[in-house]
Amino acid sequence: MNVAVVGTGYVGLVSGACFAEMGVHVTCVDIDEAKIESLRNGNIPIYEPGLDEMVKRNANEGRLQFTTKLKEVIDDVELVFSAVGTPPDEDGSADLKYVLNVAREFGQNIKRYTVLVTKSTVPVGTAAKVKNVIKEELARRGEDIPFDVASNPEFLKEGAAIKDFMSPDRVVVGVESERAKALMMRLYRPFMLNNFRVIFTDIPSAEMIKYAANSMLATRISFMNDIANLCEIVGADVEMVRRGIGADTRIGRKFLYPGCGYGGSCFPKDVKALIKTAEKNGYVMHVLKAVEEVNEYQKTVVFAKLKKHLGDNLEGKVIAVWGLAFKPETDDMREATSLVTIDLLLKAGCKVRVFDPVAMDECRRRIGDKVEYAKDMYDAVLDADAMLMLTEWKQFRLPSWGVMKKTMRNALVIDGRNIYDAAELAEYGFEYHCIGK
Repeated sequence: MNVAVVGTGYVGLVSGACFAEMGVHVTCVDIDEAKIESLRNGNIPIYEPGLDEMVKRNANEGRLQFTTKLKEVIDDVELVFSAVGTPPDEDGSADLKYVLNVAREFGQNIKRYTVLVTKSTVPVGTAAKVKNVIKEELARRGEDIPFDVASNPEFLKEGAAIKDFMSPDRVVVGVESERAKALMMRLYRPFMLNNFRVIFTDIPSAEMIKYAANSMLATRISFMNDIANLCEIVGADVEMVRRGIGADTRIGRKFLYPGCGYGGSCFPKDVKALIKTAEKNGYVMHVLKAVEEVNEYQKTVVFAKLKKHLGDNLEGKVIAVWGLAFKPETDDMREATSLVTIDLLLKAGCKVRVFDPVAMDECRRRIGDKVEYAKDMYDAVLDADAMLMLTEWKQFRLPSWGVMKKTMRNALVIDGRNIYDAAELAEYGFEYHCIGK
């Protein structure tokens, strides 16, 4: 089976590599010539565990190729996946210009029945716009070539994307015809041999499922952060509360961990886009607006705790930040809590020293030399007045507290992810504060 994947960002590259791993012949397409040349040379532009090896292996074995022109390969493929970006527009709605550009190029070049599958996260109604663009291009050519559009949203967790793709708990496919359904079933059958679970829906429902899923998970996070903040006020322990409600099978334990806010490429963008979709249709998403408000507030909580314990005047204080990526196992800093925290620290006059196992270059790209980049986690806390834990990388979980106590100017740890034991830090003489206790 031959497919093309347009867009070599996170979703496109992971999807293309995983399809190739299962024997599909894949051509990844991107208009960025430098990125394509880099991929041809075996250089992967994103950090995702296992992706580097998978891309190189499948490229070497001839199942994964790269090009800058969809036109060159469209005659040989049955499916074209659109995995281009849908960044938030100024009003929070999804910007569809890249998606519609793919549709336009698709309509300009198909010569036989082909299916255009949208893998990007797009608002309900996008497929209809895509279909109209393709029809316009065919009409301009004076052609009446059959085609279908489909929706196949991705549910990949950064840091575990390959596992999620290769062993999905479900694959959602929105289609309009039996012909398109048969092609998608054939494509995904190898992935689902042990638990064949493809959920076929109409296209608007498939588009909505992605937004609804991410918004529900974001809601659980913001709910627990709200509960955590109240726990601190009334003297309850949010960890005990979390265990208590998580034991209820109607609720479950996942996404009930309080912290200093969610970030990344999905939750913030998708919540905003769903709110905006509702507004355009004359409806107000009251719950999701509250979810967004709680999350924006939560990103300031670690800084607020720092001021509470060091005083309002932070001028000249040396603050160590452990963790820059929005979550472990990725270098993605989109909407990361670290960006909000660092901005607040700098505005307060602090000297900020940061460390992250993989996101240092991304931080330099985003904020330049406004902060000092440490050689390692212990270099970051040298002569520091406080250490702020923002991303729960595994290597941060069991630090040498004895070494840190000797090298820090002030033994203060503020844990935005609740990964440390208060009693243990107290034994070493640290003042320790976390979320919801």
